[in-house]
Formats: sequence, C-alpha cells, structure tokens
Amino acid sequence: MEFVERKRWLFFGLPFTFTKYTIKEDMITTDEGLLKTIENDCYMYKVQDVQHSASLAEKMFGLGTVTCFTGDTSHPKLVLEHIKNSKAVKDFILQQSEEARLKRRTVNMLDIGSGEMDDVDDIDLH
Repeated sequence: MEFVERKRWLFFGLPFTFTKYTIKEDMITTDEGLLKTIENDCYMYKVQDVQHSASLAEKMFGLGTVTCFTGDTSHPKLVLEHIKNSKAVKDFILQQSEEARLKRRTVNMLDIGSGEMDDVDDIDLH
C-alpha cells in the first residue's frame, strides 16, 4: 500500500503547493520546491512515534497534520502538513514502522517502571 499526498493550502484545502509526500511500506519521501527541488527520505524503521493534529480550519476542510518523531538526522521531527486522509496516514505509518523495526530487529525496549524491586536477592534466576 502507498499514500501520495500533497501539502495543501489551508484555504479550501486546495493543493497549490509544491510539496508532495509519498508514504510507502519502507520509507517516507518528501519532495519540496518548484525551481529547486529537494527530496528527502526517511526509512520507516527510524520512525519512533507519530502524532496527529487538526486545527479547526483543517477540520473544516478535511485536512490534518501528521508529525513523525524519528531517529533520522536530517528530519528528527518530520511534519506532513495539511494533508487529506491524515488519520489513515498516521495509522499506516504506525503499523509499517513497527513492522519495519521487527524485520530489522531494531525494536526498542523501554523500562516503564512496571514494579518495584526492593528485594533483588529474593528472585530465583535458575
């Protein structure tokens, strides 16, 4: 599956900008510019967290903004602004980034403080 979305004006959600986002199963690509084009890629396994937001004006025109927090050096905070299908894009990125991390075996394990360990000597490891 693949999403190709354009950054849109907030005014009526018209696609008169020169920014295109391509979201594939393995990477996110942004193409920006008309006379000078800048293309930037971020591998999906580098996406650590995804946030969806929609202002009142974005909601009125069926748009939203997806922010990806990544481990990428060029875009540690990758923002897909004013796009249609933003909730579906966010869900797709979350699912594909998790699958990409599992394929590459780069899953991060976090200690979320699941309990207190006062008596470490009482634990039998054998």
